[in-house]
Amino acid sequence: MNQESIWSARYRDAGDDYLFGTEPNRFLAHRLDLLQSGRTALSVADGEGRNSVWLAEQGLEVTAIEISAVAVEKARHLAAGRKLDVNFIQADMLAPGWPPEDMHNAFDWVVGIFIQFVGPAWRDKQFEVMKRLTRPGGRILLQGYTPKQLEYKTGGPSAVENLYTKDVLREAFADWEIEELVEYEDDVQEGKGHKGRSALIGMVARKPE
Repeated sequence: MNQESIWSARYRDAGDDYLFGTEPNRFLAHRLDLLQSGRTALSVADGEGRNSVWLAEQGLEVTAIEISAVAVEKARHLAAGRKLDVNFIQADMLAPGWPPEDMHNAFDWVVGIFIQFVGPAWRDKQFEVMKRLTRPGGRILLQGYTPKQLEYKTGGPSAVENLYTKDVLREAFADWEIEELVEYEDDVQEGKGHKGRSALIGMVARKPE
């Protein structure tokens, strides 16, 4: 099965529920003041819309990219219920030739929340795409799991090579200004998909002007 089929099956199996809930990721939400410094935001691998819809609620002009058609439909439903306008795009961020030219250097914020569905080789491509989307002086915000998450088993991938460490992110963003990089543990309640004590890492990095 390809990634679209895998994720669509997961989101479809959740029925009317939202697999990861409808509230924003806490690391993202706690950076509200910083987020207000920008006007445009892009959420990659956005899932069922909980983060993109919340960003729109904060007054940002939001685009969301998601590979699963099922998730995009649920995200549109969530946005409509809150009377919010989000530009939802069904696309594979790792597809050849993506992103299109008109999205290069276009966003003040590029947000990736728990996007650890690829190993190191594809992760380099994933980060390169996110960097290309970010305007000079704009920022990338990441939230992910550290290898210790394999002990908790409360969400995230089962492959240790997919997980983030500070060294992994420092190397990947060595040419950017890393404004925040923190490892911590927290009790996460994000639908049925992320539930319980979790080993987390968060980063905010700024693209050179």
